[in-house]
This record gives sequence, structure tokens and C-alpha cells, in this order.
Amino acid sequence: MRNINILTDPHIHTLASVHAYSTINECVQFACEKGLQGIAITDHAKRPPNGDLGYFQHFFNLRVIPPYVNGVRVLRGAEVDIVDLDGTLVFTNEIMEMFQLEVVIASVHPDVPIGKPWETISQHTKAYINVLENPYVDILGHSGTPEFSYDIDEVLLCAKKLDKMIEINNSTFMVRPQSRENCRKIALRCKELGVFITVGSDAHACYSVGQFDTAVEMLAEIDFPEELIANISLKRFVSILNKRKNILL
Repeated sequence: MRNINILTDPHIHTLASVHAYSTINECVQFACEKGLQGIAITDHAKRPPNGDLGYFQHFFNLRVIPPYVNGVRVLRGAEVDIVDLDGTLVFTNEIMEMFQLEVVIASVHPDVPIGKPWETISQHTKAYINVLENPYVDILGHSGTPEFSYDIDEVLLCAKKLDKMIEINNSTFMVRPQSRENCRKIALRCKELGVFITVGSDAHACYSVGQFDTAVEMLAEIDFPEELIANISLKRFVSILNKRKNILL
């Protein structure tokens, strides 16, 4: 089985996500030890408790983080909740413009009421297409959840048209084992349709930064082409982001 060496981790959580356990410096340290070129700090963006917009200060102040820390490119980002079946995000576009986020992952999470009880495949498909059409979204996050199934071809073709990326989330294989088969199907169709993927650790502690082993094993099994792995290098990842943004290496 061939080795796939991925050099950028686009999905990392820090203490700011509350249920994660490491600082940015600790994540950078582990990225250095694993020889990564870059990481994206993508803490959870959820509806603030009691409407307290002070909760968003974390994202506004990401600009104080230097672009490089100990030789590792640190991209400023967020994992933004999809909050309804129209594909509405917890951040408005005006807020994302103000934050100047370099990486935006949009995801569904079980603590958000979207699709509860689970709705139809056509509704899920519409939600994801609306999300992908948002100019500030770069990556559709861990979309393999079977309860939130969608028309894979329709969503992937939309992603391809808009130069958006589909995440294969390494943590999913451990924390969402019911998603394994869907993740494989999604990856296969990305291969067949020529859609870029990202492989993210979804690290919630620094020890998991750059941990892609289970996702990479699946990708190797289906002979997934390295030229479609957006984050295999920092240069390729940033070049795809820059089809919409202006990010410096």
C-alpha cells in the first residue's frame, strides 16, 4: 500500500473550542515534530450562549497570530456550524468578511437542531449546495454522517464547479464509525469526478495534530490520486484557497 505524505493539517481545535485541550503553541510544536508545513486553527463557531456576541472575539482577534510560528504557517480559520436546512451559517457573510478568515470549514453537528428529526435527502442536498455557494466557505466538513445523507454527485459537482473542497475527516473513523462507508463512497466519487478533498485530523488535543493514518489508509485502498488531495502541501492548499482569497505563503 503506497504512502501518502500530507504536509498541511487544515482542521485543528484549540482551547478556544472549550472541549479541546491544547494551545496554539502546543499544536505548532507537534506540527513541527511531525514535519508539517502548515496548520489551520479552526475552532468551533457556534451560536453564542445567551446571544453574547463577545463569544466571537476569539475569531476577530486571530489577526494577532503571526503567519509563521517556528517555521509553521498558521492559517486563521473557523469550523462554522450549519444551522438550518437552508444552509444558513452561524456567521453572517458580513462577520466573516470582518474576521478575514483564511480557512472556513462548514459542518453539521449533533448539538445543532438542523434536520432533527432528520429530514429528506433532497433537503440535505439543497442545504449543502447553498453552503458551498457561500463565497466565504472553503471546505465542506465531515459530511459522511448517514443521518444527513445527500445526493453525492449533485453536491460534489457543485464543489468542483466552485473550486470548493470536501473533507475526509480522520477523526470520523473513530468518533463516527457509522460514517465509514459513506466517507468511502464520497472519496470514490471525488476521485471519479475530479473533486479536491482535504484530509483533516480534526485534532482536539495537540497529540492528534497531523494524524491522518486511518483516512490515508482508506484513500490508499481506493487508489485515490494525490493530485486531488488539496492539503498534501501548503503551497497547493493555499493556491486553491486563493481562487477566492488573497493569502500569502
